[in-house]
Amino acid sequence: MAFSPRPPQATLTQQRAEHAASLAHGTLPSRLDLTLSEALVIGLLRQGVKIYFAVFGHGSTELGEVLRIYQAAGLLKVYGVRSEIEASHAATALRWVTGEKAAVVTSIGPGALQALAASLAPASDGLGVWYLFGDETTEDEGFNMQQVPRHAQNLFLQLASTMGQAYCLHTPQALSTALQRGGVTVDHPYRPGPYYLLLPMNTQAAWLPGFNLDELPDAHLLTLGAAEGDYAQATRWLQEAERVVVKVGGGGRYAGEQLTAMLERVGGVLVHTPLATGCIPYTHPQNMTVGGSKGSLCGNYAMEHADLLLAVGTRAVCQSDSSRTGYPHVKRVININADPVDATHYNHTLALVGDVRRTLERLNLALGPQVADKQPWLAACAETKAAWQAFKAERWANPILPDDYWSAPVLTQPAAIKIATDWAKAQSITCFFDAGDVQANGFQIV
Repeated sequence: MAFSPRPPQATLTQQRAEHAASLAHGTLPSRLDLTLSEALVIGLLRQGVKIYFAVFGHGSTELGEVLRIYQAAGLLKVYGVRSEIEASHAATALRWVTGEKAAVVTSIGPGALQALAASLAPASDGLGVWYLFGDETTEDEGFNMQQVPRHAQNLFLQLASTMGQAYCLHTPQALSTALQRGGVTVDHPYRPGPYYLLLPMNTQAAWLPGFNLDELPDAHLLTLGAAEGDYAQATRWLQEAERVVVKVGGGGRYAGEQLTAMLERVGGVLVHTPLATGCIPYTHPQNMTVGGSKGSLCGNYAMEHADLLLAVGTRAVCQSDSSRTGYPHVKRVININADPVDATHYNHTLALVGDVRRTLERLNLALGPQVADKQPWLAACAETKAAWQAFKAERWANPILPDDYWSAPVLTQPAAIKIATDWAKAQSITCFFDAGDVQANGFQIV
């Protein structure tokens, strides 16, 4: 087979437009002459990435030109923004609210570092986002003054690798591997996260004659099964316990049906992390809301007095379990988690490693239909939840308090947040809370 050399720019632009039109009509041949950047864009389309948030620069002009042409063909949409942090937050919010994947595009050095810092949000909250960073050339011709100023190789790759999965397209032929690893990262079955793909300026425009598009991986829906473990022992522990607390983290946020059935069977109460807000309705009598260092009165009461902990999809971070001091009377732990490290966080644990919902379903079957009668525990928790409701109502009733600093009445922070979130809810607007006291008041209010 004869392969064509790289054409001049005008012809290359026309060729890319023809490729995009063919792809839009489903007539693209399996082998193409194209640059690495164009192959990357086609590969990301196969992964379901059609949205790009970008701050272009000299480190991403080649990729930007491909995106311009493919957007004109209606295959994708590029949003140019003013800040790489803004681009990262936009991609994160899109994935969180709608489930749609997006890519963040930056230039080289400082811009990429901005996006890397902002990727703490998807890394912490378990959200899959693609990051496409311009990078210094692979030819080591000397310092690029926007890179890390040291005589060492792959410094930005090392930096990105400390945050999560990262890969450098050091050679064009590595594209299929880079995309496969990225797909597994952003669509991970229980802990998705950011994926950092570094694009050296010289390899972006590298020519791939006769490239086989079948080398580009498709997106895969990855699932896990129920945990294999001693369900009989878990059943005995739950039946013998007098005060069961079920702590739900982000991994259990979509297991509401299974959690409700579990609570009825074991006569326990539920405490959740901020990420799992809404896993069961707030009005459910066995929902004690948030617990931990920023927890509610009822959530912390349940944690402080329980004798058995059933942890579901939670990483047990410091604010969630007060650095392992949040369960002073717990003697036994059943931990359901897809990650073996998190499942074995506590001593005296029966770890059930697998998909949270499927594992809960299997445990519910093992428990059987009988409903546990543990009224003293439920009554004590209900009393504390009523006190928490009264505590909040008192603050809603007094939204303005005298303030010494301003020498005038001032709207309190909880009242201000409630006004804003009530308005947002009425308008069907999604709110995001940054860390700190605003976040703590925010998740208690909503």
